[in-house]
Amino acid sequence: MSAKPRIVAVMPAYNAATTLERTLRDIPPGTVDEIILVDDCSSDRTVELAQSLGLTVIRHERNTGYGGNQKTCYTEALKRGADIVVMIHPDYQYDSRVIPIAAELIRIGNVDVILGSRIRTRAEALEGGMPAWKYVANRCLTIFENIVLGQNLGDFHSGFRAYRRSVLETVPWRENSNDFVFDTQFLAQAVFFGFRLGDIPVPVRYFSEASSINFRRSTRYGLLTLWVMLLYWFNRLGILRSAIFRRQRESGA
Repeated sequence: MSAKPRIVAVMPAYNAATTLERTLRDIPPGTVDEIILVDDCSSDRTVELAQSLGLTVIRHERNTGYGGNQKTCYTEALKRGADIVVMIHPDYQYDSRVIPIAAELIRIGNVDVILGSRIRTRAEALEGGMPAWKYVANRCLTIFENIVLGQNLGDFHSGFRAYRRSVLETVPWRENSNDFVFDTQFLAQAVFFGFRLGDIPVPVRYFSEASSINFRRSTRYGLLTLWVMLLYWFNRLGILRSAIFRRQRESGA
């Protein structure tokens, strides 16, 4: 990778008008070359505010879901020549000051995918506002995913992620769900195709304006995560050949 890669930050947004400016304010100046905000039919002033702040704004005509939003984010970032793509939620839950650290670890070749781990210690996560039931579910799923995928990540369910361009050009993410399990599918795919995953600590912030899914949707997400792990092994063993585990060129994406 070049000494100065083109770094593009993408923001999948939904009703983020009250938190967007705070998120942007923490991004160190000169860290990213472009910020793309994809709005998924917000009912507040997210689009108008993002435009006034000089962001590249794309607005969906209909709500596509969290995964569907990311698909537009990555498509646009690749079109704009990104060498490194950083996803940061505009809800101020993740500390955007770590963007240059994540990008540098990818630039120097240490890893291909970086996640922000919200769970450095149990006390810190709970004091940061993470609900106890969500903490327990996160720990159980993360341990299981580490075992199945042969990784050692601290938080498989983080919304702060950074990718090398080659990851987005190889992983068939366009075949993934438009819902929250998109993230789980992407990580399983990255491991399946031999990319190196790593993480950095990102202190958690839970507050009323930060986006979060409820218990019912979290339960569904957890069950779908287990299904993705099963699919991963079926494909590793050659029992199945799922579209989500075919390279982009194979899948026609």
